[in-house]
Amino acid sequence: MKLFIDSANLAEIREALSWGLVDGVTTNPTLIAKERAEPTALIAEICRIVDGPISVETCAMKGDEMVADARELSKVHQNITVKIPMTTEGLKATRILSRAGIKTNLTLVFTPVQAMLAAKAGATFVSPFIGRLDDIGATGMDVVRDTVQIYRNYGFRTEIIVASIRHPIHVLEAARAGAHIGTVPFKVLELLTKHPLTTSGIERFLEDWQRVPKKQP
Repeated sequence: MKLFIDSANLAEIREALSWGLVDGVTTNPTLIAKERAEPTALIAEICRIVDGPISVETCAMKGDEMVADARELSKVHQNITVKIPMTTEGLKATRILSRAGIKTNLTLVFTPVQAMLAAKAGATFVSPFIGRLDDIGATGMDVVRDTVQIYRNYGFRTEIIVASIRHPIHVLEAARAGAHIGTVPFKVLELLTKHPLTTSGIERFLEDWQRVPKKQP
């Protein structure tokens, strides 16, 4: 499973890149607003340092406006993927953009049927938001499992990006379900590398090493 970092923070992105974990980046208006930087310049810099899909969201609501916005965003870099909301207007825009060769990511997906419609419209990626479903008492990962099965049934090429990941178990379950990608906040990426037995094991080895007689110069 590929791992994207869900962030617009350049320091976080560079650090995760140094671990060899980042296959792409997802952003949204909230993440970009937090950085208090000129959006186009920030997006261009992310594209410069990451060799992979970079999802950037349109804030347009009408299909024709989404298409116009997507065409402008796609000019920033060849790796740009335009995030489109899962609405009827979004589906219209996705159909037009897919035929024009512009990559799309249908976002705010909460049901397997929405994911199926996104694939039928030609979306490059689809993003089910599992954490937000968990927040309201549903089981978000069920949407991922069902979407994986539907895509296999009909040979859809759309890739599933598991989004709204809140903790390492979400990453594990996404991988077990067969999702193509998990987009993970930096703090969760850090947690993926950690286990208390790893930490205590390192400490024990270092303590034991200090007791080993060393050759004197």
